[in-house]
Amino acid sequence: MVELLVVALIVGGALWAVVRASNKSKARALERAEAELAPVRRLVEEDITALGVELQDLDIDVAGHSLDAGAHSDYQRALDAYEAAKVAAAQLTAPEQVRNVTEILEDGRYAMACVRARVVGDALPSRRPPCFFDPRHGLSVADVSWTPPGGAPRDVPACALDIERVRAGAEPDIRKVMVGSQRVPYWQGGRAYQPYAAGYYGGFGPMQWMFMGVLFSGGLDGFGDAVGGIGEGIGDAIGGIGEGMGDAFGGLGDLFDGFDL
Repeated sequence: MVELLVVALIVGGALWAVVRASNKSKARALERAEAELAPVRRLVEEDITALGVELQDLDIDVAGHSLDAGAHSDYQRALDAYEAAKVAAAQLTAPEQVRNVTEILEDGRYAMACVRARVVGDALPSRRPPCFFDPRHGLSVADVSWTPPGGAPRDVPACALDIERVRAGAEPDIRKVMVGSQRVPYWQGGRAYQPYAAGYYGGFGPMQWMFMGVLFSGGLDGFGDAVGGIGEGIGDAIGGIGEGMGDAFGGLGDLFDGFDL
């Protein structure tokens, strides 16, 4: 009877140790996900704020102009995008979900461009990707040949002002983020920023996004991020198993301390 009790206690202790280790592993994964999400959330919230300011400027620009049905529709579409982006940003739980927010923002900025065109009687603008250097610059007007530091020349979509800067040999107005103690272009921020870019540029065809993805990941750096992510996952799994075994054997030791074997 005593032996059965000992076995039951050992099995129960081992199961408890495994569950405890699993919970620790899950907690670490959640902490890592939140650490990756926090800076991207701030970035997208800044983009939403920028869209709100642009809507205020648009309101001033169209004041006194008669808006036809098309302009009213596009204006409402831009307002709806602003509100939808705020709701989506408030519900973010993982970096991958940021793509939905930037897709909404991209659509809202295009709707604003349509309003401006309708008000002055111009043709509606072509649906082009946002300016690569900073999506807050709005729709790109053309592609410009640009050479990133240490990289090869490539054509990227850009706004009129950045095209002028690049052609003059000046640095474009690049959106930068904090990585550690350094400010770097957002496409060098790591894999957590890839969904941010995917929302802005992923809707312009697979070749467009494939090209932007290579530029965004820095070529083989993207592969390195993927391997790093796999390594972290394996490390957590091994750590969890190790903790579980350690706790289990610790429990066995505690149990057997009370018996004279």
